[in-house]
Amino acid sequence: MNSTTKAKSISLKEYGITSEKVSYQLSPDELHRITIEKGMGKAASSGALAVNTGEFTGRSPMDRFIVKDARTEDKIWWGDINIPFEPEAFDKLYDKVTAYLGDKEVFVRDSYVCADPAYKMNIRVINEYPWSNLFAYNMFLRPTEEELQGFDPEWVVVNAPGFMADAQIDGTRQHNFAILNFTKKIALVGGTGYTGEIKKGIFSALNFILPVDKNTLPMHCSANYGVNGDTAIFFGLSGTGKTTLSADANRKLIGDDEHGWTSENSIFNFEGGCYAKVIDLSAEKEPEIYGAIKKGAILENVIMDDKGVVDFADTSITQNTRVSYPIHHIENIMKPSYGDNPKNIFFLTADAFGVLPPISRLTPAQAAYHFISGYTAKVAGTEAGVVEPQPSFSACFGAPFMPLHPTKYAEMLSAKMKEAGVNVWLVNTGWTGGPYGVGKRMELKYTRAMINAAMNGDLGLYTYDDYHIHSVFGVAQPRSCPGVPDEVLSPRATWKDDAAYYKTAFKLTNAFRENFKKFEAFANEEIRRGGPQRYGF
Repeated sequence: MNSTTKAKSISLKEYGITSEKVSYQLSPDELHRITIEKGMGKAASSGALAVNTGEFTGRSPMDRFIVKDARTEDKIWWGDINIPFEPEAFDKLYDKVTAYLGDKEVFVRDSYVCADPAYKMNIRVINEYPWSNLFAYNMFLRPTEEELQGFDPEWVVVNAPGFMADAQIDGTRQHNFAILNFTKKIALVGGTGYTGEIKKGIFSALNFILPVDKNTLPMHCSANYGVNGDTAIFFGLSGTGKTTLSADANRKLIGDDEHGWTSENSIFNFEGGCYAKVIDLSAEKEPEIYGAIKKGAILENVIMDDKGVVDFADTSITQNTRVSYPIHHIENIMKPSYGDNPKNIFFLTADAFGVLPPISRLTPAQAAYHFISGYTAKVAGTEAGVVEPQPSFSACFGAPFMPLHPTKYAEMLSAKMKEAGVNVWLVNTGWTGGPYGVGKRMELKYTRAMINAAMNGDLGLYTYDDYHIHSVFGVAQPRSCPGVPDEVLSPRATWKDDAAYYKTAFKLTNAFRENFKKFEAFANEEIRRGGPQRYGF
């Protein structure tokens, strides 16, 4: 029996796609089966579908473009992150992609983003591959049968991994591309099988639409909800613990990656699923993610044995091994995925220099400064030539997805913080007792204790008796915390050599200052004074 015999079908001619083989709104089980029948994936022992994304196992930032036209010309922060693309070149490339799909079997899914009904945006995803369509089912919000009646998509994603652009003719850098057209409301992705380009294309679109049109702050963060009705937000780059720390048995997960903060002071998830790294995954370290890997989930670029058992430590294809799954694979979640009353924001950083306090409280100005900076650190051995810790900055903890200037998001965050009376904390999940190679990684039990104390109001009254102002970074570090030895709270006290500590601390403040130079002309005086005020002896 043909794999699409039972499939619903729709016409795509309005998008210039003439294919007669259109499978519409297939179930996860059907897409799983078709993928295996086509030899494009295998079943893991857990029941999950395992696929290989091909040449690209991660995003390609230099091949991400935004069409520069009347809608975007004066609003986008153009540069190496937001690379302009000519409207005429987009139209020609779009026509080539749709013609390519004309004789292919394509898979279509109607879904939406933004869990808060007031911000709901319908999207239609058109995929060349069945497993890419399963990814769309997992990651976007799933409409009911009633909502599908008369479904009218606002944005369309056209995804053709097998189409290779001709850079000299098509205006791309190389054969792969991910292009946003805000006027035509199209995300065009080709030449890459990496599914993250689908998700991040829509995230990038929302990062423009929400602040410009809806006065809503988009955030690259996780969020959870407590029994007292308080929402906590966790910002952090890869490896800082964003997913781990937001997964809390005592709090309900709102979402693990992308959220909006409304003018009504509520937080809502953009997505309907999770897209998590699985490198070195174990049931002991990440029980929620491990348990979510079952039928319906997609594993990307993992190594399995002949029985389908995954070796999560094997990075022979990539270190960026991943899993996508619908959020209902996690048991302790908010339904629907939004919450009110944000009370605490945590900026997570894995400071490999070992000089930042394990937790410190930030003023609104400091919060805006550190939000714009988006600091973490690379450790020795992570990249060729990296022999000692190196600072790494990503504005707003998600620079590759931010179409507007970072100060726009920072000013919105600062205003919302003041309005909601939110506490903002800088949490170092990195090293203590010295830099990487000398000290050790902060114990997870201590980090959890500090975050819980912050949320429970157990870190004092922000007075001299309760807090010490760090002499280099100017942040307020608590003198005591339940469940944490006092000496752990002071990074200097964990070092054996005071002079070495301050030398390293000033080295990091200079890196902050150098990175912030590109933002100074756009930041107001309050934000500029939120950074470290001392840069050396």
